[in-house]
Amino acid sequence: MTATERFLHYITFDTQSDEGSETVPTTDKQKVLGAYLAQELKDMGLENPHMDDLGYVYGWLPATQGREGDPVVALIAHMDTAPRVSGENVKARVVHYTGGDLVLNAERGIVMTEKDFPDLADNIGKHLIVTDGTTLLGADDKAGIAEIFSALAWLQDHPEVPHGRVAVCITPDEEVGRGADHVDLEKLGAAYGYTVDGGPIGWLEYENFNAASADITIRGVNIHPGDAKNKMKNACLIAAQFIGMVPPAESPAHTEGYEGFYHLCTMEGDESLARLEWILRDHDSHKLEEKKARMEAIGRYLNGLYGVGTVEVDIRDSYRNMKEMVLPHPEILDRARAAFRKAGVEPVDVAIRGGTDGAKLSFMGLPCPNLSTGGYHYHGVYEYIPQESLEKMTEVLVNLLA
Repeated sequence: MTATERFLHYITFDTQSDEGSETVPTTDKQKVLGAYLAQELKDMGLENPHMDDLGYVYGWLPATQGREGDPVVALIAHMDTAPRVSGENVKARVVHYTGGDLVLNAERGIVMTEKDFPDLADNIGKHLIVTDGTTLLGADDKAGIAEIFSALAWLQDHPEVPHGRVAVCITPDEEVGRGADHVDLEKLGAAYGYTVDGGPIGWLEYENFNAASADITIRGVNIHPGDAKNKMKNACLIAAQFIGMVPPAESPAHTEGYEGFYHLCTMEGDESLARLEWILRDHDSHKLEEKKARMEAIGRYLNGLYGVGTVEVDIRDSYRNMKEMVLPHPEILDRARAAFRKAGVEPVDVAIRGGTDGAKLSFMGLPCPNLSTGGYHYHGVYEYIPQESLEKMTEVLVNLLA
C-alpha cells in the first residue's frame, strides 16, 4: 500500500479533538482510528503494537542484525485534526494541477486562486489531493502517519536494508496542545525522535514559538438603558476597549517569520459579562513576557477606569521553544538533512509559527525536531497535499532510518 493510499483511507476517520473536553483523549472517536493503526502495525509484524487506555498507539520495528547497538529513533505523529473546521465526511479528490485557479466546489463558488495561494505555482504538474471546500483535509497530521507507516512497511519488505531499532508513537489531542502529555518515554525507549508534522516538503523545524494563553473576563453592570446614565458598565464595550488597546499590527494577519503576535480566538458576552480568549506567541521568550505584561497592564488600566474587579486577566504558559533542547544535539539535525538530500530534496530550516508535540517532548527529555509532511494550509478548507510529497517523504524517512 502506498503512502497516498494509506492517507486517503485515514482521512475517512473523523478524529477532531475537543479543546473544551477534560477527558483523555478529548474525543472517543480518535480511538477508532487508533485501534485501526495498532492493528495495521500488528499486520506489519512490529513488536508489541498496541493502543493504550489513553488512545496512544505504540509499536517497535526491531533492529536488523548488527545494528542492535544503534540509538533507538522514535517517529511520532498525531491522529487528531483541528477542532474548529469539520473533519467529518471528507470528500477528497486528486487533481492533476496544470496551473491557474483551482475550483474546489463549483456549486458553492469555493476557489483557490493563484493570487491568494501563490504556492500553487510551486506545484504545477503535480497531483494535488484537495477537499471539496466544505471540510479540512486532515494532512495535519494523517499525512505524517501515512508516511511513517509506509516507511516502516518498506523496511519490513526489504530486510536486506540495515537499520537500528525504531519506536513509533501516534498521539491524540496534539491540536489542543495535549498530544505529548501522556507519552510514555520510558516505554518508548528512544534516544531521540522526530515528529512528522510539518509543512511543504523539505522543511526542517527545530524552533517554535514560546506560547501562552490569556483568558479575559469582564464583569459589567447592566441597567435598563432608559435609566443607565452614569450607572451602566457595558461589558461588551469594555471588551472592545481591551481589544483596541492590543497592537493591531501584531496580529497573525500582519506578522511572519520570527515576529510574534497576539491572536484573539473567541469573544462572547452581553452587558453583564464578556469573555475574550487570546493566544500569545513569540520565538523570543523575553518578548513573550512583554506581551503577557501588556495584557496585564491593559487589565489594570481598565480596572482603574471602571473599578477593581471589572477586568480579570488569567495568563497561562503553554509550551516553550524547543531550540534550546535540540541544538545541543546537532547530529540529529545533520541526520535529517542527509536523509532529505539523499532523496533529492534540499532541506530548509524553518522556524515554526506554532508548536508541535516535539516541543514538549524535547523538554521532557526526548530531543525531537519536526519534519515536513508536504502539506499546505492546514486547519482549513483550502488544505492540500501533493501526492508526490507523500511518496517522497516516505523515501526521506527510509533514508533517515537506514
